[in-house]
Amino acid sequence: MRTRTPGILCDRSNKRTVNKEYKGERIFARLGRVSQDDAETWLRARQAEVDARREDELRKGDEQLFAAAAQKYLTECKQREIRTLDLVAGHVNLLLPHIGRLPLRDVCNDALEGFKKKRVADGVKASTINHSLEVVRTVLNRAARVWRTDGKPWLSTPPLIEMLDERAQRRLPYPITWSEQAALLKHLPAHLQRMVLFAVNCGARDENVCKLQWAWERKVPELKRSVFVVPAADFKSGRPHVLVLNDVAWRIVEECRGQHDEFVFVWRRERVKNVDEEPAMPYRPIETINNNGFQKARRAAGLERVRVHDLRHTFGQRLRDAGVAEEDRALLLGHAIAGMPQHYATATIARLVEVANKANETRDRTTLLRVVNG
Repeated sequence: MRTRTPGILCDRSNKRTVNKEYKGERIFARLGRVSQDDAETWLRARQAEVDARREDELRKGDEQLFAAAAQKYLTECKQREIRTLDLVAGHVNLLLPHIGRLPLRDVCNDALEGFKKKRVADGVKASTINHSLEVVRTVLNRAARVWRTDGKPWLSTPPLIEMLDERAQRRLPYPITWSEQAALLKHLPAHLQRMVLFAVNCGARDENVCKLQWAWERKVPELKRSVFVVPAADFKSGRPHVLVLNDVAWRIVEECRGQHDEFVFVWRRERVKNVDEEPAMPYRPIETINNNGFQKARRAAGLERVRVHDLRHTFGQRLRDAGVAEEDRALLLGHAIAGMPQHYATATIARLVEVANKANETRDRTTLLRVVNG
């Protein structure tokens, strides 16, 4: 419900959310159970940041602040419809408290030390921190090579931004056993159960499961089922991928049919008990499998090491255990190999469905990687 301040909403559990457009920028955050005064204070602070960025836009050359340069980069990403826009924006938000008010000429390794130390202290992996540093690199490179004011670059020479060493934190894949799969599914809500079971039966990545769209469906009448063609813009390798479904994955798709016009996997908040007048909540797409529900289920099942991407590793490992040829595994998982077709004949799809079903023939087997990781 709305509050006295436009843009601040409060739900039945007294949790407040800010959703306001201010001077062309969207300010959004779920603040939780905070007072109205605290929510208004938070909103005023964000509006002040927007005002400050507007003033910074008047600066020239290397006097430009990193915050203004980062905003310009985000605007370009949005115009080019970069599919990782939300991730880039997340890294920018993490960086701004540390280097947002620095002129571009002062952004360097030393200036980023405080950011690196805080992220390490928070338990963040080196690879994740490096993603943020890559955003800094990109912004500085574009400031030096692309952006101009009165014909002069925003930055004369971009400094060297050093990455953290990821080797010590690199983690081996952790394909789950059938008993671990059962334990995990038991603790998941219904919508996440479907998504996890789908991923472990077709090897799709988190983002492809969450964004799977009915518009991508291609019917194969001879097989009385469909495949999904993931567009190049939505697939990691930048090439279209034909997502072939085994019997379990296909059954899940059929169960989801009719819930949403656009997305295959959706969810809706359950109605409050004994409140007959409350309207049914609409179905909504899911941003990531790795949400609070998945993390709670993982802990409850004693599988803290398991990541969403390990569901893909599990499918690949089960195909290997079932003796599926490397070429067929590559086709099913979307690995780029020389001479790989982007679309398949019906006979090829039929063969791939058959070998994809072999993953479920390994129910009582133990994988080599389980021994290595154990």
